[in-house]
Amino acid sequence: MFKKISTVFGIIAIAVGLMMMAGSAGDCDGKCGPGNDLITMLTLAGTGLVIFASGVFFTLVGHSE
Repeated sequence: MFKKISTVFGIIAIAVGLMMMAGSAGDCDGKCGPGNDLITMLTLAGTGLVIFASGVFFTLVGHSE
């Protein structure tokens, strides 16, 4: 049961991390005003990377024997 929960949590964390890294600039293609400044963008991208890496770890734990 723990392995299934770990795998599902890992997959969700991977998806959330990818979305955070992809949207870290917050510029909306120039249609919604100025984007994030550099510090905010790097903070969001770094946090997304940590969440993504955690998701990979939990997914691997869920698939281990």
